[in-house]
Amino acid sequence: MAPPNQPSIERRRLAAELRNLREGIGITVEEARAALGWSSGRLNHMEGGRHSVPDASGLRALLDLYGVTSATQREALEALRKEAKARPWWRDFEDVLTDGFLGWEARARRIFAFHPIVVPGLLQTPEYAAASARASLARTEDEIERIVTARMKRQDTVLGHPDAPEFRCVLDEAALLRLAAMPAPLANGQLRHLVDVATAVNTVSLLVLPIAVGLHGCLHGSTVLLEYDDERDPPIVYLETRGRGTYVTGPAQVADYRLALDDVTADALSKSASIDLIKSMITE
Repeated sequence: MAPPNQPSIERRRLAAELRNLREGIGITVEEARAALGWSSGRLNHMEGGRHSVPDASGLRALLDLYGVTSATQREALEALRKEAKARPWWRDFEDVLTDGFLGWEARARRIFAFHPIVVPGLLQTPEYAAASARASLARTEDEIERIVTARMKRQDTVLGHPDAPEFRCVLDEAALLRLAAMPAPLANGQLRHLVDVATAVNTVSLLVLPIAVGLHGCLHGSTVLLEYDDERDPPIVYLETRGRGTYVTGPAQVADYRLALDDVTADALSKSASIDLIKSMITE
């Protein structure tokens, strides 16, 4: 289980590149540190990706030490360093977004998710987003307003562009029944939004898991699997909790959660039947 302070995907990429370069010439961290005259731990932090990104001169010193002479490779690593240092939009909402998940989601090419209780953030209307945040009993009205703003920007950033990732979402029927029990204007607005997204956005597959299925592979709860095209970025599983979520990165564990997601996908209604069910719950 990865700790809550997961490095950003750009930092993880840069850390892996630096580690591979050092290992490629067969020297230890301590030998590299001594050769550069750096303080103890500085290179460990860079290769860990969580706490330190080298400045431009530090990166040049590392590449000189590792014998990287290709101008193309050096330029690519400098570009990656700048990406790792950049401040993404969600950092402006760190008071209400606490565990860095959006950074991982934003870079994914495929997002596979199961949600048993609530409509996921990528598919929420502003009214539903506010209601779900308010239901946690842990947010002030000012914080709820910022959460809603962040979720709407997140939707536009992830799904609102031509190169949007594939998003397969299995929504438990129980989440729809809870939604239908909410005030009619809010419920109908959210249900219509689900239908609109499922029919109009060709990168989104929305499936409903019927309660009649009974027990299933995702009884552990809400699960999101993020996959990437870049081989430097192995898949990662995110498990939602009341506070900071939990990240799963071990290959065997990720494969296990993938199996669970495949199980609920196989038991879910077809896309057309799922849309028909959602439509049938609209009351006006």
